[in-house]
Amino acid sequence: MTRGRYGASVPAVELKVSTRSHAGHAILAVTGEIDLYTAPRLQAEFARLLETGPERVVIDMSGVEFCDSTGMNVLLSALKRMRERGGVLEVAAPRPAVRKILQVTGLDSVFTVYDAIPAELLTAEHPG
Repeated sequence: MTRGRYGASVPAVELKVSTRSHAGHAILAVTGEIDLYTAPRLQAEFARLLETGPERVVIDMSGVEFCDSTGMNVLLSALKRMRERGGVLEVAAPRPAVRKILQVTGLDSVFTVYDAIPAELLTAEHPG
């Protein structure tokens, strides 16, 4: 159990991360809450993904209900690592609460933010 935002004891929300890759592109789908307790899981998944050498990573945040500064720092760190390798890291489908955090922090101008996963990635995954 962890303490919720109002001090009440609440069960920790599990963070689920899955990756789909195709032809140098990867979609990292994240579900749950990204905070101090779950951010290391996301950071570990990024590290594992970067070892495979994708040129472009799109983070599907449609399932993220909450993201604190720890989570934003994980995203920034991943962006820096991708740029150092000449790659691209983009954010797709953030929910209104996450989009607001991106806007308030100015990170919406640092990341390319899409309303949905770019169609060319979905088409590349399912040719035909």
